[in-house]
Amino acid sequence: MIKVSDYAKEKAIQLMTEDGFDPAKDFIRVGVKSGGCSGLEYVLKFDNQQNETDQVFEDNGIKVIVEKKSILYLAGTTLEFSGGLNGKGFIFNNPNASRTCGCGESFSL
Repeated sequence: MIKVSDYAKEKAIQLMTEDGFDPAKDFIRVGVKSGGCSGLEYVLKFDNQQNETDQVFEDNGIKVIVEKKSILYLAGTTLEFSGGLNGKGFIFNNPNASRTCGCGESFSL
C-alpha cells in the first residue's frame, strides 16, 4: 500500500530516535486532510498509538499507519526523503495525484 524508500527509511530511523520513538515498534502516521493550495494536504508525524480506524502497513522495515479515510488517497504512494537545497524532508510520491503544488505538500485528484 505505502512504500518506503531506502533513504526515507534511514532518515525515519534517525529522526524517530532523535524524537524519542523506537523505530522497531513505533510508526509513521500518514494521512490526508483538506487544505493546501491544491485542495488536499499530506499529514505526517511519528506516533506510538493505534486507533480502531487505522490500518498498519510495513515496508522496508518501517511501520506506516494510515487512518481509513486517507487510504484511497494514498494507495500506491512511496514515501521518500529529500535533503537537497530545494527542500528538505519527507516527500510523498503519489500516483493518484493529478496536480501538486510547487512545494509538494498539497495535491488534488
